[in-house]
Amino acid sequence: MAGVLSGIRVLDLTNVLAGPFCAYQLALLGAEVIKVEVPETGDLARVLGSDPALSKDLMGASFLAQNAGKSSITVNLKSDGGRAVFMRLVATADVLVENFRPGVMERLGLGWETLRTTNPRLIYCAISGFGQTGPMRYAPAYDQIVQGFSGLMSITGDAQSAPLRVGSPVADSIGGLTAAFAISGALVGRERTGEGAFIDVSMLEATLTTMGWVVSNYLICGQAPTPMGNDNFTAAPSGTFRTGEGLLNIAANKQEQFVALVELLDRPELARDPRFAEREARKKHRAALTAEIEAGLAGKPAAAWEFLLNNAGVPSGRVLSVPDALALPQIASRGLVCDVGRPTGLDRDISVLRSGFTIQGADADPPAPPPRLGEHTDAVLLDLGYSEAEISGLRERGDV
Repeated sequence: MAGVLSGIRVLDLTNVLAGPFCAYQLALLGAEVIKVEVPETGDLARVLGSDPALSKDLMGASFLAQNAGKSSITVNLKSDGGRAVFMRLVATADVLVENFRPGVMERLGLGWETLRTTNPRLIYCAISGFGQTGPMRYAPAYDQIVQGFSGLMSITGDAQSAPLRVGSPVADSIGGLTAAFAISGALVGRERTGEGAFIDVSMLEATLTTMGWVVSNYLICGQAPTPMGNDNFTAAPSGTFRTGEGLLNIAANKQEQFVALVELLDRPELARDPRFAEREARKKHRAALTAEIEAGLAGKPAAAWEFLLNNAGVPSGRVLSVPDALALPQIASRGLVCDVGRPTGLDRDISVLRSGFTIQGADADPPAPPPRLGEHTDAVLLDLGYSEAEISGLRERGDV
């Protein structure tokens, strides 16, 4: 069941994160993903990441993380011969994903209307910062720019520190997941209609749709969100608290959870204090309540409180570093981190993340390590019916 997209061919024309992340999710589900890259340079992510040696080798850590299981072919989309190769490839494809600025593919003569005449069953997904229409469609968009436009930065941090960028490229990742979801739905729809589809993914809109109550409270109740740091505005005590050692997230959102919490702290009188007795009162006196709780938590480390609170029915969890999170026995038991072996010419094995789900209990494994730039060009061209002599000619002319 992990290979639910087996037999689906995806052309990945994308760069850096949102698009490659989308196509990687499809590869994990069993799709054949052919990464179509610019000759000599390829995906910009090939030179991004914290290891300069990998980047110099065009196998940057950022590239390795999102491209396992894909093939790589280099095609010059600006030459007549390269476009001819690409059109032959399109005729065999089920899905095309690109994240150029709107209009780029049309200027190359490879837009949706052109490609659908060659392959009416093609599902074409365009990922951009702001969508293919509207007054901002041509504006440059990177993750942090989208975070700023979405309002996400305005509510990250507290009154003194906001606005802050979320520490991971969340807008790119959400855009990629949204695209993969839309493509999967379009593939199901094609089974009924036999026709392809054009998908227009806006990273800005995708990010806004995932912001939950901070958006719905404004749209429905007229309440504009404010930055609250590590406090959860929906309830108190709900947020991050100092302990004797380390930070602890506590989500005592229900009355019975609050009562259990203060009893464990040997402060049952807090449940009768007029400032804290009821839900709305606790929210109004959040700072005073936090001080009382942290005073009680000071006697034990976060790990001890996590065990005690969860056993008492009060949801809690330590605040971990990324290395500590990846080392959790829970993560190991679920097999999220996957060793995909050693890419061609590299001096090390590569570990990447699978998707955060299983199907029928089966993990979705990348079928191969991330590819070298153009590693599969000859194999793909031979599969398309080109002879070895024709491939040599394409190379000599700079078409591939």
